[in-house]
Amino acid sequence: MTSAPLGLQGAYLRGERASHDELRSRLLDVAVNLLDSDGPDSLTMRRIAAEAGCTTTVIYTMFGNREGLAEALYLEGFERIRRFLESVPARRSAYEHLTALGPAYRQACLSEPGYYSLMFERAIPGFEPSERARTLARAALNILDRVISDCISAGYLVPTQPRKVADALWAAAQGAISLERAGHLRDGSTYEAVTTAVIRCYMVDKQE
Repeated sequence: MTSAPLGLQGAYLRGERASHDELRSRLLDVAVNLLDSDGPDSLTMRRIAAEAGCTTTVIYTMFGNREGLAEALYLEGFERIRRFLESVPARRSAYEHLTALGPAYRQACLSEPGYYSLMFERAIPGFEPSERARTLARAALNILDRVISDCISAGYLVPTQPRKVADALWAAAQGAISLERAGHLRDGSTYEAVTTAVIRCYMVDKQE
């Protein structure tokens, strides 16, 4: 006799959660678009509420304050990169999968200029992500660690800590993307060159 009410309640809660997530996503999109088009001074609760068609109370309830909103944007940016990388289809070998993740990371970063500027270029002066946020941000790149570990197990890369290789690859990729965004590089050829060079530094010499 209790299964029907519980089922209805569950459906209601799921619907409520979906509405909450949809609103949160819309508010983040509004905020990051304002940041990208009008700069950090546009990120006021009143302006975001007006653009999103909601009350400031909703935004304060969801994010707490401007710092909370900035951290939510920071984490959302890394979450989008995580989803993009996770969507890259597995290849015939771990090495092919790893080489496919490089271009995917560049594409993910360049397709989200507002988030990128917040995550890597201090687009909001004074904003410092918490240690928890930094830990979660790095976890978004765990797929690199996993695929590099598979490459090591398969004998493509020398035995070492997968994160050591992943961080070196991330640093090279990030430097090239930043230069490209600043207009110093015309295309992704340098990005491909430096990321490929990092991977080759750790490759097993088959002639040994």
